[in-house]
Amino acid sequence: MKLDVLGLPAYAYTGGKAFDPALPCVVFIHGALHDHSGFNLLARWFAHHGRGVLALDLPGHGRSAGPALADIQAHAEWTLAAMDAAGVARAALVGHSMGSLVALAAAAAAPARASHLALLGTALPMKVSSALLAMAGQSPLQAIDLVNALSISSLAAKPSHPGPGSWLHGANRALMRRSLANAAAAATTAGPNLFVHDFSVCDRYATGMQAAAQVTCPSTVVEGIHDQMTPPRQNRALASALNARVISLPCGHHMLAEAPDALLAALAGALP
Repeated sequence: MKLDVLGLPAYAYTGGKAFDPALPCVVFIHGALHDHSGFNLLARWFAHHGRGVLALDLPGHGRSAGPALADIQAHAEWTLAAMDAAGVARAALVGHSMGSLVALAAAAAAPARASHLALLGTALPMKVSSALLAMAGQSPLQAIDLVNALSISSLAAKPSHPGPGSWLHGANRALMRRSLANAAAAATTAGPNLFVHDFSVCDRYATGMQAAAQVTCPSTVVEGIHDQMTPPRQNRALASALNARVISLPCGHHMLAEAPDALLAALAGALP
């Protein structure tokens, strides 16, 4: 689905069904160096079970025009503007990793517009190693390989979505490399690559606890017990501040691909 958001073209995957703004809506917000495609299974399930679905490509990612936005608050404002463009007054906000911070900030900025908040693979603060950022600036493909290895705790996909024969690590690496290359090709001025940009956005976000105090909707935190990128211990204060239900899954950070069925079951039970 193509949208005009703040004067620029944007894309949202609607789960294989025509979007109906009259239905209860779920908005999915992806993480760093990713796009809407990580939410394909979730988007399709909710779209075929009575929900309107917007799996967004953030600016400068996937099919949405850039440039990538400067900080989490700008992403949150853009997300609310995307809801406006789609005719959505209120939605459940579901974000993964960087997207979890965006969802949190959006729910805080407009509490009445969030019917539920689901944070997947989240942490506060979401600090990033200076060594990783330096590596990303000098050798982004090497940094992608490192993050990919740290994000997935198992060796291969299970016989579920995306199915037998899929290469879990290879698919995620290919997506991150494509996001990096597409952003570089679209850039009109020299500047940090998308890896450095996205991970720096996460690293700089410092108002998460203040945001949590503004959230009024029911909240859920879904964590991977083997997560090395956002270890479960780093979401505890946030989960407590939100009075959130915490669901633990047997996977790493990239739960969308590593534990898709368990994640779907968790969200199906959590969202109103």
